[in-house]
Amino acid sequence: MTCAEMKGGREPEADLSEFMRRVAHGDEDAYSSLYDGLAAPVLRVACAVLRDSSQAEEVAQEVLVEVWHSAPRYRQDRGTVLNWVLSLAHRRAVDRVRSAPASSAREQRTARLAHTPDFDPVSEEVEIRLEHEQVRCCLRALTSAQRQCVVLAYYQGMTSRQIAERLSLPLGTVKSRLRDGLISLRDTLDVLV
Repeated sequence: MTCAEMKGGREPEADLSEFMRRVAHGDEDAYSSLYDGLAAPVLRVACAVLRDSSQAEEVAQEVLVEVWHSAPRYRQDRGTVLNWVLSLAHRRAVDRVRSAPASSAREQRTARLAHTPDFDPVSEEVEIRLEHEQVRCCLRALTSAQRQCVVLAYYQGMTSRQIAERLSLPLGTVKSRLRDGLISLRDTLDVLV
């Protein structure tokens, strides 16, 4: 049944409540009656949100299966069966709408990765050398104090405390030089890129 063909009434609310009570205890016959009474309204809500018959049918099916599994959680004092089920349908349909762009982006990314050319060691080596040259150029733009701290930290793997001890400087001074040097490197690399 498509969204355009949607018609149909529904069971009276009293019947739906009784069916829901029985479904909560695992009564399959009651579920069949509940399904018949709710399928059309659930599909109408899904169609209104999704505007795609096949997606709406999937959502309606998922919601009606969820009703079977979560029937024991239904609380009559919080609303009618119809309102509870239609709110499940609306939430599920909205979730589907929200997930569509993410799913599409994920599929496009996967397609791009599937068409990635084979690894080219020559171009990879060229890129690495260019990046190294950019970093060396940026390091030359630092003050000698900043450059010394950055080189010790990133090329020799020393901690701030080890650098402070090696250069006989206060720890705060070393941290400031590192921070200022990294900020300068970032700014210089942004200009080069």
